[in-house]
Amino acid sequence: MLPAPLDLVPGPDTGPSLVAHEGWLRVHFGGGSPAHADFHWFWLRHQCYVDRHPRTGERTLDASEVPLGIRPRSVGLDAQRRRVLVTWDEPSGRQSSYDLEWLRVHAYAPGRVEVAPPPSDLARVTLEAGRFPNVAALVNACLDRLRHEGLCVVQGSSVAWGRSPEDDTEPLIEAFSTAGLAIVGTHFGRVEDLRTDNTTNQNTDQLGYTDAGIELHTDQPFLDVPPRYQLLQCIRTADAGGESFFCDALAAARYVASIDATAFERLTTLPVRFHRKQKSFERIVDSPLLTMKGPSGFLVRYSYFTLAPFQASFAEMEAWYRAYTRFAEIVRDPRHQVRLRLEPGDFVIYDNHRMLHGRTAFSGARWVRGVYFDSK
Repeated sequence: MLPAPLDLVPGPDTGPSLVAHEGWLRVHFGGGSPAHADFHWFWLRHQCYVDRHPRTGERTLDASEVPLGIRPRSVGLDAQRRRVLVTWDEPSGRQSSYDLEWLRVHAYAPGRVEVAPPPSDLARVTLEAGRFPNVAALVNACLDRLRHEGLCVVQGSSVAWGRSPEDDTEPLIEAFSTAGLAIVGTHFGRVEDLRTDNTTNQNTDQLGYTDAGIELHTDQPFLDVPPRYQLLQCIRTADAGGESFFCDALAAARYVASIDATAFERLTTLPVRFHRKQKSFERIVDSPLLTMKGPSGFLVRYSYFTLAPFQASFAEMEAWYRAYTRFAEIVRDPRHQVRLRLEPGDFVIYDNHRMLHGRTAFSGARWVRGVYFDSK
C-alpha cells in the first residue's frame, strides 16, 4: 500500500505521542534521545511478546509468517502513556503491547527524517494570467514556478490577452523563446495537434491522437536525451472526460530511496529498454528508469507503452519488477498527483525530465496543442 497518514494520537507537548502511517509507526518518546523513531508494522508484529512460549519465553513466531503488508486496526498509548497498544487487523484480533523504553533501546531508525511523497496541491503550481500586465511577465513567472516545482499551470491566458486559443499558440512560443527556451521539433512535427481527427502531424499512430486514457508517462524516453520541457495548450475541451494529471517523479524517487533502498538501487542501475516503432519512425534506448545525475540533474524514463523486453539475469528480473511496482504504486496513486481539467486558453508547461503526465479517456472533439522546448 501507499504512504499516507492514517491516524494521529497526540500527547502533551512534553509527553509521548504516536503518528501512524500506512507502512510504519512514528513514536515520539516525549524527551530523551532519540526524540523519535520509526517502526515498520511488520517489525512490530514480529516483536509481539504474546508469540512466546509461556514457560521458556522463547519466540514461537517466524518472521516469514508475518505478512509484509500487515496493518493495525487501532493504535494508541495506555493510560499511563508508557506503552504502545496495537490491535492488529487479522482474524484473531491480536493485541500487542510495547514498552516505550524498550522501543527506544531497539530503535533501528532513530531520528529518521521523513521524506514526503509527491505533492498534489494544484494551487502551488497555478498562475492566473489576468494578474500579469503582459505575456512576458506571465512567462517569466511561469518559468520561475517551473524551476521550483517542475510544473506550472496557467489559467485564462486567451481571455486575459483577448485572443482565441488557436491564435495564442505562436505568441506563447515566441514569449517562451524570448525568455530562454528553444522550440524542439520531433518526429511529430514542430507543433502537435493532439486530436482524434489530426491532419497536421506526422506519425500519428500513437495513443496521443486517440480518445483513450493515457496513464502517467515520460514523453520521448526512447531518445538519448528527451526534450526537457513540454507546453500543453488547451484549444478545445472534451464533451466528457479528458482530465489531465501530473506527478513529480523526482519526489517519488526520493521517497522510494527513503523507504526501500533495494528498489531504489534497482531502478537507478539496471538498464531497461525503451522502444518506439511507428510506421515511419523507430528509436531504441537502453537506460535505467531513474538517472539521478542526468543531463539536467535528474531524468525519469517511465513509459509503460514503450517499455520493451530487456536483458537481465533471472534473479535481477524479478527484483526489478518488484522495484518498478513499488515506484508505480506511488506515482499512480491520485493522492500523489496534481489533477485538473484544462479549459480553452489554459496551458501547462512541465519539466519532462522530472514530471510524469497523463490524461483520462474522453469523448468529443478535445484538442490540445503540444510544443517541446529545451533550454538555449
